[in-house]
Amino acid sequence: MGALLTVLTLSVLQLALSLYVRNTVLDAAAEGARFGSFADTGPALGAERTRDLIRIAVGDGYARDVSASVQHSAAGQLVVVTVDTPLPLLGLLGPARGIEVVGHAALESRD
Repeated sequence: MGALLTVLTLSVLQLALSLYVRNTVLDAAAEGARFGSFADTGPALGAERTRDLIRIAVGDGYARDVSASVQHSAAGQLVVVTVDTPLPLLGLLGPARGIEVVGHAALESRD
């Protein structure tokens, strides 16, 4: 009974850690897209901001694959920041590129 309770507790903690990492990386991607959409910055600075936020929150290993671009949509131009990061399955260890999140923000213009 004690072993089952221990396994259940560790499983719930691992799920909470995985959700924390996903939500943190998603928030960093959204913040990076917003930062990169400012008229005096650009997508490259948005990607760098995203990397910095991820490094601070969960570590360098989760900030390796960050890209940013400008995409055209019916609503106008968007800054899109994409992060591919590991999915923590055993502590902070897990398969690379296990989570992909995308942040969007409308591109500001100087007009």
